[in-house]
Amino acid sequence: MFVVTNRISVTSEYREQFEALFRQRAGLVDQMPGFIRNEVWRATEGNDYLITTYWEDEASFVAWTRSEAFQRGHGFGGRREMFAGPPTLEKYEVIQRSERGG
Repeated sequence: MFVVTNRISVTSEYREQFEALFRQRAGLVDQMPGFIRNEVWRATEGNDYLITTYWEDEASFVAWTRSEAFQRGHGFGGRREMFAGPPTLEKYEVIQRSERGG
């Protein structure tokens, strides 16, 4: 499994609007081959968010970033003043996982 996180810092006055954008998202990534799931995490302190997507493999993620759906999905209306700084993209391979009951 391949996991991508995008850390986004949002200014305090735009937190509610930023969260609303994700609640109303187009969901285009959900239809992409190799996509598993998407999670949006809000820090319990501060104004950072982690947008986390899970993929079957890195090739599926790369195909998403090169797709027309990616371009459409990222034109969501966020204004520059919404962000406290540039996003930080990180990529990981899952090497071990455990879950309750299995």
